[in-house]
Amino acid sequence: MFREKKSVIFQGKEFAFTILCSIFIGSLVISEVLASKIVALGEIYVPAGVVAYAVTFAMSDTIEEIWGKRYARAVVIGGLLTLGVVLFLIWLAVVLPSAPFWKEERAFTRILGIKAGVIRITIASMVAYFVSQYHDVWAFNFWRRLTQERHLWLRNNASTLVSQAIDTSLFISLAFYGVVPILPLILGQYFVKLCIALLDTPLVYLLVHCVRGKTTSIA
Repeated sequence: MFREKKSVIFQGKEFAFTILCSIFIGSLVISEVLASKIVALGEIYVPAGVVAYAVTFAMSDTIEEIWGKRYARAVVIGGLLTLGVVLFLIWLAVVLPSAPFWKEERAFTRILGIKAGVIRITIASMVAYFVSQYHDVWAFNFWRRLTQERHLWLRNNASTLVSQAIDTSLFISLAFYGVVPILPLILGQYFVKLCIALLDTPLVYLLVHCVRGKTTSIA
């Protein structure tokens, strides 16, 4: 009897929803941690968490396609609350006294410590996240109704590409305005995000197919 119940739980849509939410939250949180490193893609400089953050849009689009707008918005709000909790826990870990034999306090604080400049970047990141993700949910639903629930590739790309533009513009402007020229940063980062966004459509189709258990028509 226990095995039967366990099998139902791990095969139902509830389990799939839990997995997609977990990937969304995990990608969101690790993208914030990885953002402390800037990587060079040719002449374009982006946070190392850019790929992890792009995964969140694929997850939210899949969730909305299968469970609807209310569930997708709930996941977005849950992500924002999770970021708040994670930032608090990071701050707590930094301020707690380290063990006398642990010699990595300076490196730990340098990477994870919350300073004035980091606070501005963190706030900019959270604002950009919430606005862009909320737009993504709205736009996906808009295109879904407009296309009468056809052309998943269209609503996936139309919602994500605009949402990534909003996210990039908001984040760069709030975090670096008055510090560095922001237009080259916005254009460079958006180009990278645009390329990643275009590549996530097959992933969304695959996830939708796996959860529904049937082929989703591209037409």
